[in-house]
Amino acid sequence: MRIGHLLGHLRPCISFEFFPPKTDEGVEKLMATVTSLRALNPGFVSVTYGAGGSSRARTVEVTKRIKTELGVEAMAHVTCVGHSQDELRALFLELSAAGIENIMALRGDPPAGQESFVAAAGGFHYASDLIAMLAAEFSFSVGAAGYPETHPEAKSFDADIENAVRKVRNGAEFLVTQLFFDNDQYFAYVKHLRDAGITVPVIPGIMPITNYESIARMTKMSGARIPQRLLSELEMRKDEPEAVAELGVAFAALQCRDLLARGAPGLHFYTLNRSPATRAVVSALTATLALNADVVALA
Repeated sequence: MRIGHLLGHLRPCISFEFFPPKTDEGVEKLMATVTSLRALNPGFVSVTYGAGGSSRARTVEVTKRIKTELGVEAMAHVTCVGHSQDELRALFLELSAAGIENIMALRGDPPAGQESFVAAAGGFHYASDLIAMLAAEFSFSVGAAGYPETHPEAKSFDADIENAVRKVRNGAEFLVTQLFFDNDQYFAYVKHLRDAGITVPVIPGIMPITNYESIARMTKMSGARIPQRLLSELEMRKDEPEAVAELGVAFAALQCRDLLARGAPGLHFYTLNRSPATRAVVSALTATLALNADVVALA
């Protein structure tokens, strides 16, 4: 099913993101992880794409297997990095032949050792150009990235909003945001998009904190900011891995509850190919929503 259509009918839409493992054994472990999360009834899952197309074959393989073997709608990420337009067309034909209906279209990060993005010969400089080609030549449901706290390379917040607007006008049917921990940032971002005439769903990206060192690296790379109170609580527990994970799950559950209560269309979890933290957050959220529904029914 096309995710653009799915988002119009399933509220809230819960989804999970995975990266393709490098080995056959890793792929089987990932399939087991997706199987364990299938019980949570995700609307879709997405599979990322390595720098320079390094995981192209694995992305196609894993995305296809998730859809055909597990019966879960799947979306393949594709980046501009290292590909000419003709190479991208060949990849999209391959994905279409595999029955994949959904694409997350991204510019992509520069490969390791390369400080800034450089388009391949005959390739695209921007995700918006990739999206335009997809809309003109293929029939995928296309998603794009959004940045509530501004893309690290954007000249300004307003310039970043203009880029998001361009992606949608070129054919993106929904946006999935970079991870964030301050919900007000997300809703301010959505308001700016709405003020600019953009009405597509904007799915918040959620990453439950499970490790102090890893979240510090990820926020540095993405530009996401951890609220001071949460950061202080994490620093108090940084030498207690289990306590960090417990705090991370509790915070994510509260964050997700607030997002949905304030109108977010769904939640997209960055799982890092692990299920326990995501399962805990979604299970806690599901229990809370069910309890609230019972209270309303009894009122």
